Amino acid sequence: MFNFKIITRTLGFLLIGEGLLMVAALLVSLLYQEGDTIHFIHSALITIATGVILFLFTRKASPTIGKREGYIIVSIVWVLFSFFGSLPFILSGSIPALHDAFFETMSGFTTTGASILDNIEELPHGILFWRSLIQWIGGMGIVVLSLAILPAFGIGGISLYAAEAPGITTEKINPKIKDTAKILWNTYLVFTVVETIMLMFGGMSLFDSVCHSFTTMATGGFSTKQASVAYWNSPYIHYVITAFTIIAATNFSLTYFSFTGSPGKLFKNEEFKLFISIILVFTLIITTGLLLTTDYSLEKAFRNSIFQVVTIISTTGYVTDDFMLWHPFLTYVLFLLFFVGGSTGSTSGSIKVMRIGLLLKNSYYELRRLIHPNAVIPVRFNNRAVNNQIINNVLAFFFFYIAVFFICSLIFMLFVDDYETSIGAVASCLGNIGPGLGQVGPAFSYSQIPDAGKWFLSFIMLLGRLELFTVLVIFSPSFWRR
Repeated sequence: MFNFKIITRTLGFLLIGEGLLMVAALLVSLLYQEGDTIHFIHSALITIATGVILFLFTRKASPTIGKREGYIIVSIVWVLFSFFGSLPFILSGSIPALHDAFFETMSGFTTTGASILDNIEELPHGILFWRSLIQWIGGMGIVVLSLAILPAFGIGGISLYAAEAPGITTEKINPKIKDTAKILWNTYLVFTVVETIMLMFGGMSLFDSVCHSFTTMATGGFSTKQASVAYWNSPYIHYVITAFTIIAATNFSLTYFSFTGSPGKLFKNEEFKLFISIILVFTLIITTGLLLTTDYSLEKAFRNSIFQVVTIISTTGYVTDDFMLWHPFLTYVLFLLFFVGGSTGSTSGSIKVMRIGLLLKNSYYELRRLIHPNAVIPVRFNNRAVNNQIINNVLAFFFFYIAVFFICSLIFMLFVDDYETSIGAVASCLGNIGPGLGQVGPAFSYSQIPDAGKWFLSFIMLLGRLELFTVLVIFSPSFWRR
């Protein structure tokens, strides 16, 4: 039987945490005195009160979280957080409609970065800070954060971590999952602070620097400006954000080891080397294309190329140039990166580089096996043979990902009138990227998408953030059987 009490108790605890996070935005609102303070107070009180009720009424719950309970908690918490997280937008009138506010908040927590806003600069600082903060929290993961705190309340279980980070590997820095979560969050925080300082050196205000550091390290892409990072015509700022986006899209465990005396782990890692190689190859192709088809200087062509390649492959989604205005060949070369993603163990979305690498290696070895049918040729990654079960899991995930993309693109054509917008929006939301193609390209928002289409895309964002299986498994009849 399911332990519904521990599910309810854990969700209540997490809601209390969300309400306390609203207090941080409340302080920013008080600092700028722009009239949205009362709405943060109301939002925080509603959220905390709901969490306290759920938490206290399940005091006798067994503290153990099983695998199935983990899947349910992780799937529900994103929906619950998005619903309560949309309260400041709705109550302040910044985004008055529920479907719009929920879409924006789900896009924030899943670090998608797709926005319905067409008036970002007009919003109060408190609302803009909240919008960035939810991406920062969602980046490292709501549940990973909670793992550092839950044991103090007698709630534990690695099942939450497995459901929250369902990739190929969930390498732990420390044998204790609680300590791993703390180290990852400390690393995340340090990089956020360092990026904030560096952006301020480039001329950004403290507020803009903090917000962009939040959304860079989360690979989220929400900006405080309608024009995104293109608002700052500063090569320094563009290169700083590019560098930190690469860091954010790299396995945080490897980054931690690199800065604690073991840099060899990073530079010997096949996934990292493949990740950098893809960035370099695509940057070279697009830089060459821009030089041939535009009047850009070499530096501007290179800067716009590497910035867009890095922000798309990392699923951050910032823009310094409207890639829909590039030659169609370059636009669709960039679109290929929608299906790559960053490293496993990072804050990025999409398929992930390790899966791409394993698929390429397995395909190559299949050709060799045809030539030498009796040879035993295992797929090796990082000098270790990869279990066939992992290869099968990767193949299954890739098939499901592409199938979901095509099926959802067909369904979404019921809401929009052109296929380019449909495939762009679905690929972007499934990969948690932000800008798409057509009507949802980098120069536009998702505001013109019909209401039902926004609910549909919100669900696709959740599917992508939890890598399909975590959500889809709870729709399986066998999941609910004893």
